[in-house]
Amino acid sequence: MSFSTTEPPFRFRQGSRPLLISMPHVGTHVPPALAARFTAEARHVPDTDWHLERLYDFADALGASVLVATHSRYVIDLNRPPDGASLYPGQSVTGLCPVDTFDDTPVYGDVADQPGAAEIAARRDAIWHPYHAKLAEELARIKTEHGIAMLWDAHSIRSVLPRFFEGKLPDLNLGTAQGASCDPVLAERLLAIAKDAAGYTSVLNGRFTGGYITRHHGRPQDGQHAVQLEMTQSSYMQEALPFDYLPAVAAGVQPHLQRMLQAVLDFAEAPR
Repeated sequence: MSFSTTEPPFRFRQGSRPLLISMPHVGTHVPPALAARFTAEARHVPDTDWHLERLYDFADALGASVLVATHSRYVIDLNRPPDGASLYPGQSVTGLCPVDTFDDTPVYGDVADQPGAAEIAARRDAIWHPYHAKLAEELARIKTEHGIAMLWDAHSIRSVLPRFFEGKLPDLNLGTAQGASCDPVLAERLLAIAKDAAGYTSVLNGRFTGGYITRHHGRPQDGQHAVQLEMTQSSYMQEALPFDYLPAVAAGVQPHLQRMLQAVLDFAEAPR
């Protein structure tokens, strides 16, 4: 089957400081011809990282650049390797062009509706490559201008997902590719802030250690540091349909997010 889209692959705002915030899973757009092949459940795109732009609405005031995906991860997952290799070998994962949801239910109404190699390649060319090209371009610009570049990969997920983990996920899941994607001093500062956040649980390099974006773009030896934060959606929103943003709940966690991102900037802008 063929694939086409009229929606740009991303939205981008350039900032003035050495920080790029990437939001690869906030997109909800599914081209109509593709949505017609989805199940009724999948058309609700339930595995979206909902409302992160609103949650991080302080990003512009911080001077950060912001890169935001437009298409649903069901179209193509921007945090997977382009060849579809598993990020967590031996564990249950969803693919580059997912055919199942986080609840292990079908995305497509019929197996015949699933994308073949040519369609996956077309989606990769239309969405994955432009997003990653912009990400790399902006990190290079930041590094040239500031001598250092910081990448914050922002994610959220339902707090209880038996397919992927037992029990309830910690609220603030920091990932640095087991220490390979950013300076360990910064990682420990971020973890200290998360642990100091009363009412929220946290972990560094637990179930989520960082996806393709963190692992691929984090090169601290070259002055390019990447951190992933996977948050529980219960920290700021309703986890079931209609997936509403809960401003009073979100107001509790936002100051901690701001402290973490300020710590990233303080690290980047410290004299060396």
